[in-house]
Amino acid sequence: MSDLEGYGERLRVVPAEGDRELADWRAVHNAIIPTAVLSADEVRERAGRNRLEVAYLGGVAVGCSTVRPPDGETPAATVIARILPEYRRRGFGTALYERGLAHARTLSGEGVETVVLASNGEGLRFALARGFTELERYVLPGDTIPFVALRLA
Repeated sequence: MSDLEGYGERLRVVPAEGDRELADWRAVHNAIIPTAVLSADEVRERAGRNRLEVAYLGGVAVGCSTVRPPDGETPAATVIARILPEYRRRGFGTALYERGLAHARTLSGEGVETVVLASNGEGLRFALARGFTELERYVLPGDTIPFVALRLA
């Protein structure tokens, strides 16, 4: 757990390991990625292979992050930071992203990637402003809005 400052507000980041944290992680994810809603079982499965964290402001979940280790398809680690829209532009996304980036760099010397839903203009601008460049766009089966895969230059 760590406390991070964002515009004078204290952000507390904790691993998504217990039922409450996993539920909070899921709620933030599903609010930001409504095209790929996850069940509680899917979140538990992801927590078994990825590092999931939840960001709290007071007792309220305001964000979540995922750090995926490299796998057989991608030699890079993946960092995804999500902040609910009403809590953006306070430095929380940057704090959560930098925390995930530091961990991702311990997992892979092959670089860092991220994924953003194409309809999330703020998320795309955030990634591009931090040096990510677009690799590809893809649509999950049954979806119509593409995801954008980006790599840190």
